Amino acid sequence: MTKAPVLILGARSDIGLATAHAFAAAGHPIQLAARRADTLEPDRADIALRYNVEVSTHAFDVLDTAGHAAFLDALPALPAVAVIAVGLMTAQSENERDMEQSALVLRSNFEGPALIMAALANRMAARGSGTLVGISSVAGLRGRATNYVYGSAKAGFTAFLSGLRNRLAGKGVHVVTVLPGFVNTKMTEGMDLPAALTAEPKEVGLAIVKAVATGRNVIYVRPVWRMIMAVIRAIPEPIFKKMSL
Repeated sequence: MTKAPVLILGARSDIGLATAHAFAAAGHPIQLAARRADTLEPDRADIALRYNVEVSTHAFDVLDTAGHAAFLDALPALPAVAVIAVGLMTAQSENERDMEQSALVLRSNFEGPALIMAALANRMAARGSGTLVGISSVAGLRGRATNYVYGSAKAGFTAFLSGLRNRLAGKGVHVVTVLPGFVNTKMTEGMDLPAALTAEPKEVGLAIVKAVATGRNVIYVRPVWRMIMAVIRAIPEPIFKKMSL
């Protein structure tokens, strides 16, 4: 039985590529989308050969919101599952000084991802089926001095996904929110991350495949993050203001 296609937005990212591999291993055709789609050709060929599935590449810029509809129109088929793994994290100290950079972080992590998900949601709802997967972040669960620009964008995206899931309930379209915690990727390269709390991209990809298959709503890739964030969110504001997190 032929399985339905899976669209990976942000396919050049470590998590996006790992998720593509995880779905391809389960027999799904893959649509890889990213800026400079020509650079995806080695990955396309590898996935197609390794898993014997059809793989296509597509140029996609999450910031070109006016071009989202044309991008979706050009896909060979509306996917059964769409995963958005687009994101940008820059130093908070730089974000505080450079408002243009802050705007880029906000647009890359919230505006662009939310709008492409909205466009996909409308098409899937009209069809009556589909799954949308948004990769957000535990950083969005409480604003912290060390990354509040990035965190606020992810907070907005998490809230958007929650509202979208509520809106689409009963319409045949499911929305999954992924909260990975620390992940060993190019984005976190050079950061001193605790091994026990840091997932590998492959771990995230497999967790996403499982969440889609089981109809989960919100997943923490490593469950310990649920407890950690519950503690952080419970700290009273007068105390929290004196902490350096």
